[in-house]
Amino acid sequence: MSCTDNDLNPPCLEALVAGTFALMTCWAAPAQDGTLPTVRQRTLMARKIVSNLFFLKNHPHASPGLRQVMARAHERWVLVSESAGDASVVTRPTDPVAAQTAGNLLH
Repeated sequence: MSCTDNDLNPPCLEALVAGTFALMTCWAAPAQDGTLPTVRQRTLMARKIVSNLFFLKNHPHASPGLRQVMARAHERWVLVSESAGDASVVTRPTDPVAAQTAGNLLH
């Protein structure tokens, strides 16, 4: 699937995977000279990682195996976000928004 800039399509699978792994790398080694404290950087990046993994585990162009891996990663990153004391954007399976996005647009 090619990456196009069309609001009717879900985010590009390859770009979403690459961006998520880049965020995970930055989370592991946050910028020491950033304008935000390291803890705040990690909190914000964990939020975005959880969000991206949610979209990846439900992405219509992802294979079943990739969806399964992303679902497991999502569960682990939810725990990371919760352990950091920031569960404000964690998407649970019982979340009505999560139920609505299954099979629908992802953004």
